[in-house]
Amino acid sequence: MQNSKTPRESETIMTEIVLPNDTNALHNLMGGNLMKWMDVATAVTARRHANCVCVTVSVDNVSFDSPVKIGEVVTLRAKVTRAFNTSVEVYVEVFAEGIDASRRRKCNVAYFTFVGIDEWGNKLSMPAVRPETDLERKEYEDALARREFRLVVCGKMKVQESEAVKKLFSS
Repeated sequence: MQNSKTPRESETIMTEIVLPNDTNALHNLMGGNLMKWMDVATAVTARRHANCVCVTVSVDNVSFDSPVKIGEVVTLRAKVTRAFNTSVEVYVEVFAEGIDASRRRKCNVAYFTFVGIDEWGNKLSMPAVRPETDLERKEYEDALARREFRLVVCGKMKVQESEAVKKLFSS
């Protein structure tokens, strides 16, 4: 496939340590700070994939599964799941670990959507994604349904136009 990339080619791994300024009164990482880190990691991934400046269009399926404490090390792993004409979906997983690094746990996940833009703010075409593993192929296939759902929710697509959304609500 010409003008395509594998998810591995643009994968980003980012590591942070939770400091006092990052936390709330309970010494837990504030959700907004984590979301900023997630946005940075996914933006780097989108930029590597598209070879241009990419801006965040949407964030969905953010889940905060467990609190992250002061002093813990946070690792974010972001990978492109699928590209469309002018947008790209990036999945990010967040892991936290205390002093005992063997006790690493997944604490957050999310899907971000980006568009690539030129210096005048015009949207640019995205290179295709070439999945390599079974998991990457599943993420790639499922991305179309997630995209249609996003478009229906924001009013850019009618439910009747989305096979994925119709299927979801007909079961």
